[in-house]
Amino acid sequence: MKLNWSDVTPHRMYLNRRAFMAGSAAALALGGQAHALTGRPSPFSTDEAPNSFEEITQYNNFYEFGTGKEDPARNAGALTIDPWSVEITGLVERPGRYGVEDLAPENALEERIYRLRCVEAWSMVVPWIGVPLASVLNRAGLRPSAKYVEFETLLRPEEMPGQRRPILDWPYREGLRIDEAMHPLTIVATGLYGQAMPNQNGAPIRLVVPWKYGFKSIKSIVRINLREDQPLNTWQQMQPSEYGFYANVNPEVDHPRWSQATHRRIGAGLFAGREPTLMFNGYADQVASLYAGMDLRVNY
Repeated sequence: MKLNWSDVTPHRMYLNRRAFMAGSAAALALGGQAHALTGRPSPFSTDEAPNSFEEITQYNNFYEFGTGKEDPARNAGALTIDPWSVEITGLVERPGRYGVEDLAPENALEERIYRLRCVEAWSMVVPWIGVPLASVLNRAGLRPSAKYVEFETLLRPEEMPGQRRPILDWPYREGLRIDEAMHPLTIVATGLYGQAMPNQNGAPIRLVVPWKYGFKSIKSIVRINLREDQPLNTWQQMQPSEYGFYANVNPEVDHPRWSQATHRRIGAGLFAGREPTLMFNGYADQVASLYAGMDLRVNY
């Protein structure tokens, strides 16, 4: 059975939660009224039960707002997300600035319940609302010479306090190979749990690539650049021995400082134990062919 957000947590229970009211600038912009997003059920959704709205919005990595797991929810409320546009540049036929509503119109939204696996060896299940990234790239008109997609996060230190410290080389950047970007599992999300994306989760638009470690799913995107050469993503630039370009979930390739063979599920309880990590985060049937013939220990 495929699950929708309404099957998991009743709307009235999570709508008033402190996490949503503190973290969602979309709700504030509407005078405190949460903006509902309805996405069509997707055959790509997992049948695993999602984590609670509070778990998803209170336990985050978003270094632009601080390095602690609660820092994004604590600090992201000041982020201004309206107006917002995404600049699409490089090897496209129609470069320019696109509004979020143009890239992810409400009548095209889908609900994708995906597993999320962090490189830190913890996991969640998240009911995203979004559209395939392929539809965004096709709107801009891919040129045949485009081999890679580069993404960039907003740089606004006056609203993103983590950017006031040299934690990373700001702005945050990520990249995908073009076949990864065009794969039907890859989406850009504008909401979760049937609501507009909370700031701490990457409002108003973020990438979601479910077979890769979570840091690949860049948040608060302001630029998408199509290019012929492979981009250098932020974590690869900072720690190339620890974070490669591909960052596919792989239980056979450990992080230099910890094993990737198992992980802990957020919200599973103190005595739940660790779970075995699945190759490509359980999406091997859909994506393994993308890497046929590649040495995934070298291309980690």
